[in-house]
Amino acid sequence: MTRPTMNAEEWERPRPTAEQRRADLWIGLGVVAVAMLNVVVTRSAGVLATERAPGVAEQIAWSIATTLPLAWRRKHPELVAVVVALAFIGGQLRLAQEQQIASGALFAAIYTLGAWGRNRRRSRVLRLGIIAAMFLWLNVAFVMSHDEIMAGRHPGASGELPVIWSFLVFLTIVNVGFFGFGYLMGDAVWQSARRQHRLETQAAELRAAQGVAEERAVIGERVRIARELHDVVAHHVSVMGIQASACRRALDRDPARARNALSTIEEGARTAVDELRRMLGALRAPSGPAEDAVTGVDLDHAADLVESARQAGVRTQFGVYGEPVPVPESVSRAAYRIVQEAVTNTLKHAGAAALDVRIRYLARELEIDVSDDGRGGPATIGGMGLIGMRERVAIHGGTLEYGPRSGGGFRVRARIPYARELASK
Repeated sequence: MTRPTMNAEEWERPRPTAEQRRADLWIGLGVVAVAMLNVVVTRSAGVLATERAPGVAEQIAWSIATTLPLAWRRKHPELVAVVVALAFIGGQLRLAQEQQIASGALFAAIYTLGAWGRNRRRSRVLRLGIIAAMFLWLNVAFVMSHDEIMAGRHPGASGELPVIWSFLVFLTIVNVGFFGFGYLMGDAVWQSARRQHRLETQAAELRAAQGVAEERAVIGERVRIARELHDVVAHHVSVMGIQASACRRALDRDPARARNALSTIEEGARTAVDELRRMLGALRAPSGPAEDAVTGVDLDHAADLVESARQAGVRTQFGVYGEPVPVPESVSRAAYRIVQEAVTNTLKHAGAAALDVRIRYLARELEIDVSDDGRGGPATIGGMGLIGMRERVAIHGGTLEYGPRSGGGFRVRARIPYARELASK
């Protein structure tokens, strides 16, 4: 399933943090102070000393109006850009504005609107509108200053182009570069912030997915422990029940046999309690492989299961065929549990007198074959035991067959593939 992606125009950059707003406030106040100092310096140098120049108070007021809004530039980028642009043009009209800091404030306002504007379409329209207004004002100012420009023609002008056109082209090139750089820089910073936000979002999603996967793994681990719990309890309790029945029947006629049966019951109960304690300890543990909670659960101990059935009064046969190879631990555990469940079913449900367990090492598979001569029921999936066998075999990509035998009894046969490199040895 593909994750839906958000259109770039729909993404809104997160609002500035409290730290960023404090930084803007101090930077804005610092720019105001520099602008006021620049007014004093330029007046002292006679730069603003024209006949139409207003007094120092108005010049300072226009400088403050142009620069102070930068203190809120990231919090309210659209409003700040409009106010700075209007103050810039107003100061120009009144011939009261120093150029250096005011131009920098206008650049910062346009850049910030591009980098922090909430609505991309509105941000784009506002920036283009401000830039268009500035070029319009440039033409108006040029017309208003035409006579002064011509009167102040420098005697060293080369004359390749008319003075008026040279001046106009010069201003156009400078302003195109000035406003174009501010516009593109704002967009670049906004795109960078969007990419960073997308990376952080993807990282958060990956962490969440990892948490879900870990939670599922824990749940799966608990399910496996529950299955192990069923296998252990069912097997040992079944053996204990058979032995208790044998003990009851032999108590008066054969006390020695009854004592052996009681010893078997005692041993089975102790083993079951020990294994239950280990598995419940694994359940309480925050992590750790569940399968390791039980020791002695592998093919090497499959004969012990058959021996417990023999002690329960069932004639047993156990054989290992083929050349044994060191199969993976998970395969060995799965095979042990399949034998255990099949033997348990024989003791609990089959009423069998004979049990035959065969383990065959084939070319690429391990085969577990368990059959009895008891009551062969219908081949239906039912109970935790058969479901557990089916899942264990399915995990390893094997096959499971079970059902009544043609000559009577019940048979379980599982084939589990193991590693190819092991099969070739």
